[in-house]
Amino acid sequence: MTLWRGKDPLILASQSRARQMLLANAGIHFEAVPADIDERAVQQSSGLLAPDEIAALLAREKALSVSMRQPGKYVVGADQTLALETRLFSKPSGRAAAAEQLRDLAGRSHQLHSAVAVARDGKILFETTAIARMTMRQLSGAEIRTYLDEAGEAVTSSVGAYQLEGLGVHLFERIDGDHFTILGLPLLPLLAFLRSERLLGA
Repeated sequence: MTLWRGKDPLILASQSRARQMLLANAGIHFEAVPADIDERAVQQSSGLLAPDEIAALLAREKALSVSMRQPGKYVVGADQTLALETRLFSKPSGRAAAAEQLRDLAGRSHQLHSAVAVARDGKILFETTAIARMTMRQLSGAEIRTYLDEAGEAVTSSVGAYQLEGLGVHLFERIDGDHFTILGLPLLPLLAFLRSERLLGA
């Protein structure tokens, strides 16, 4: 079933399986077209330090990059940053880096800043950022090793070395924020924008 009423499918400028799942489950007809940008270079050249501003910038750049190659189509870009106080995290490069991130996050609260932007023909039509506060429980070295053994290579695909929709849920004692923000796509405001454009049938 699809609720999409657009002449062309929505374009998602992301390879994220979680974001694709969210759109599919919401009945959105879409195509995934990854953005060809160097995220770290864009971030460094911007001079931005605030995690919400960085997420918003990268979401815009992804949407704009793909929209230039998809004339007339609505393109969704999204990005997420993880901040522990003033420290920004990147995806761990391997098991050792994942273990280090988990040791640093254990027993503390961090913030996920998720941004979404919609572009068409090289112009931003909509953007917003949402925040989720995540409190990880205390973790022993043995617990971290067990989690890494069970989660496998998936720990390197997400900032913070966890995926809340999978085994990562066992790492937490408290979560403040909606599920969509945590998975990297502020879905409710995005749907509201799409309805305002008469692109949805509900």
